[in-house]
Amino acid sequence: MTRSYYSNTLTGFLQDDETKILGQLSLKHSHSLEDLQKNAWIKQIKILKDSLKQFDKGQIYFEFSIPRMGKRVDNILIINDLIFVLEFKVGDSEYQKHSIEQVVDYCLDLQNFHEGSHHEKLIPLLVSTKAEAIENVFEVNDNLFEPIKANQQNLSEVISLSLTQSNGTQINSKEWENSIYKLTPTIIEASQALYKGHNVKEISRHDAGAINLTKTTDCINKVIEKSKAENKKSICFLTGVPGAGKTLAGLNIANQRKKIDEDEHAVFLSGNGPLVYVLREALARDAVATSKENRKSLTKKEAERNAHSFIQNIHHFRDEYLGPERAPVEKVVVFDEAQRAWAKEQVGSFMKRKKGVDDFDMSEPEFLISVMDRHEDWCTIICLIGGGQEINTGEAGVSEWISSLKNHFPNWGIHFSNLISTDNNYLSDIPLRDWLQENATEEHELHLSVSVRSFRSEKISELMHEILEAKISNAKKLVLEVKNDFPIFLTRDITTAKNWLREKAKGSERIGIVASSGGRRLRPLGLDVKNEISAPNWFLNSSDDVRSSNYLEEVATEFDIQGLEIDYVCLAWDINYYFKNGQWNYQSFEGTTWRQMHNANDRTYLQNAYRVLLTRARQGLIILVPNGDDLDHTRPKELYDETYRYLLSCGISEV
Repeated sequence: MTRSYYSNTLTGFLQDDETKILGQLSLKHSHSLEDLQKNAWIKQIKILKDSLKQFDKGQIYFEFSIPRMGKRVDNILIINDLIFVLEFKVGDSEYQKHSIEQVVDYCLDLQNFHEGSHHEKLIPLLVSTKAEAIENVFEVNDNLFEPIKANQQNLSEVISLSLTQSNGTQINSKEWENSIYKLTPTIIEASQALYKGHNVKEISRHDAGAINLTKTTDCINKVIEKSKAENKKSICFLTGVPGAGKTLAGLNIANQRKKIDEDEHAVFLSGNGPLVYVLREALARDAVATSKENRKSLTKKEAERNAHSFIQNIHHFRDEYLGPERAPVEKVVVFDEAQRAWAKEQVGSFMKRKKGVDDFDMSEPEFLISVMDRHEDWCTIICLIGGGQEINTGEAGVSEWISSLKNHFPNWGIHFSNLISTDNNYLSDIPLRDWLQENATEEHELHLSVSVRSFRSEKISELMHEILEAKISNAKKLVLEVKNDFPIFLTRDITTAKNWLREKAKGSERIGIVASSGGRRLRPLGLDVKNEISAPNWFLNSSDDVRSSNYLEEVATEFDIQGLEIDYVCLAWDINYYFKNGQWNYQSFEGTTWRQMHNANDRTYLQNAYRVLLTRARQGLIILVPNGDDLDHTRPKELYDETYRYLLSCGISEV
């Protein structure tokens, strides 16, 4: 695959006619070519030809693709063992913060996802053509240089000074250019890319360690086509470890089916309110920004309406069909986090309180299947299931879906991941497991077994599981395996934790503080879990916004962050879940004191809340366990200390 619009040796570039280079750039440009872009290229070519005359060896690229970000770098220049990533701002008289952030992001993308760049020196270079010359400081951390800045007059000098950091060896530019991209976008980036029309192959990793998302999509597409051809109704249960790409797979299915046949009205439904709001807002903001770049008119309200049709709230879908028994227009529905659908008692109570329906006697899974069952011909439901992720009272889990099918919908074709019938985290009811194996089709392609949330290590979810199961020796082994790629640290001090986050993040990488919704005694640290956040603002707003995660003021709980992720996380650990006498203990804060939890479901929800919080980081995690205060009966030092010592015993180091 040719990743750039134009590439050549430096000698070849200097010899090539400017018109020829411009013609090649224009030919490869897929959008209508604006005069602004054309003039920028003309200026860029001239500046680079003037600035690179003294360099006789190297390779240059124009408009090099950065797939995860859906953008192209203005130029990449490889000289010796240095990779210069150039962002031109033609006509700018200042080195703008957002431009510096942009070029650093390009370098991070190459370092993290482009195999040929993993261990090479990357230099982000911002060229603001009319800015004042400044004195650059050449500092490097983990092969990534601090951003350097140049204008059109001193670009050659800045490159020469940078080359004093070279060891003289030469990168093989052909091998570098053709090396593999192993992409792991955030779900926000992935949804934006799919919404723009990219294929999942373009935005997902391809290495052999992960089950290819394409195989899962193909498996589900076959089920849909068979149901359609034979006028049958079918349901698929897709499982995966935390961060394995279940939501991405679901979005991809909904997106693909819309392209295959608009009359199917495929839709992605989620009961995870923050996820729905964040993705919709991200899609709308991105659509408006893209339209501006392409000089087209699109209002924010229009963009929001379009995003709403692609991603919907599952409860709104449910309520739409409470009335007369009409079939929905949707033939293909994807239910995200289907294990969180409500049990009969929870939905019945809600219907009575909020909807005035007195005789609602179905669980949410049974009702949702019954709505789709109204179709006279065919339909397909895809349930995305996270094992051990039920975090709220009244969540039915997988068992309610299976029992509803068994007792009320015997004619539906059932296709399930092999994990559902073997792993207690998905289905612990033995009779239901036996029934499923006898009456349904097992599909290995319906389980995503490798976490891709943390692109630095695929064993994070396994490590967190061992910590929560008090398997210390297993946890210690896994910490040793992941620590070089995924830093995990402990601290007792919130300022230390915040400083660690700020030092780690580069470019537009996101940092933030998370805590259990039951962590009520973190408030003396300034962390109030009862203070509701706006998830779109927390996940999407810039670092100078006090509502942004990056500002490190507002804390997100498991309800705000489930299904989403950020780069570096501080998990503030309270004593609602503490380790003592070789086991985990569970309590809730009521009024002015802690009370032990005895209900098995409540204990499961609390453990799963910490499971969610421990697996939200893509690149690194710091766990803050406060010191406590023996003068405050609600924060006994002993319980915080016991938990801290346990986490230390699992091999996690103090920062």
